Amino acid sequence: MAISAKHAIDTVESAFGRHRGYRALHAKGVVCAGVFTPTAEAAGLTRAAHMQGPDVPVTARFSNASGDPDSPDWAPDSRGLGIKFYLPDGSRTDIVAVSSPRFPTRTPEGFIELVEAQGAGARAPWKLTAWLANNPEAIRALPAVAPTLAPPVSYATIPYYAIHAYKWIDRDGGERFIRYRLMPAAGAERLTPWKARSRGRDYLQDEIRARVGGAPVMFSLQIQIAEPGDPINDPNAAWPRERRQVTVGTLRITGLDTERERGDDVLVFDPTRVPDGIECSDDPVLRYRPPAYSESVKRRTEN
Repeated sequence: MAISAKHAIDTVESAFGRHRGYRALHAKGVVCAGVFTPTAEAAGLTRAAHMQGPDVPVTARFSNASGDPDSPDWAPDSRGLGIKFYLPDGSRTDIVAVSSPRFPTRTPEGFIELVEAQGAGARAPWKLTAWLANNPEAIRALPAVAPTLAPPVSYATIPYYAIHAYKWIDRDGGERFIRYRLMPAAGAERLTPWKARSRGRDYLQDEIRARVGGAPVMFSLQIQIAEPGDPINDPNAAWPRERRQVTVGTLRITGLDTERERGDDVLVFDPTRVPDGIECSDDPVLRYRPPAYSESVKRRTEN
């Protein structure tokens, strides 16, 4: 039986505390405005509206994965980049990406058990050891995931991976499964723990605000295309490196967003919000996100 959204958010709040007005996870972040420009190749692979040619406005949010909005930016953590595309017909679609190329587990239940183990205080080392024994796929992913927890120079110097697979459908009905990744134009660069600590608790927030105030922050949006037999419903599994990769657009972050998340505005990046021409895979973690987000939003907006 699937774990309930209420129990999932209860577990997250037990680990990180309950912080009114903040997301259950990725609580600390910066909201920006920008533009997405698709490539000519994109239109041949999907009929989705934001991949057809004209520039599309976006809202983007850089964040730390922690559920504690007071967590220091130098702490080992995954980082996030959420992107909301505003389509010509008034609809929206989202990409949610993180700095780790693989999800730690195959299921929502496994992830919530990991959060519970991390929040176990003095018992955490033993709980984590037991969790790893029950989730051997997490051990296999560690060589790829562990280096991505090191503090970055900037949110702008991290590759981000949307770890779920999606079906792209072209104008002729042709189909292929893809995964997204965003590659920074500034290059990937990280800091040693002591250098990161010397920059202060909020150095990532301060740095990205200053950076976008001086010049656009650029990422290329790339897709990796699956072949038959590749695991499309497992966010923990890697696809072979030799799979075809295509650059499908450029994300240009142009400044801070001073309109969103003000007053009663609630900004939600939902990776299952897809337009015609894109369909979600049956990845159980992907399918679990909407109810978990709904429960988080409910608590986030309570008075």
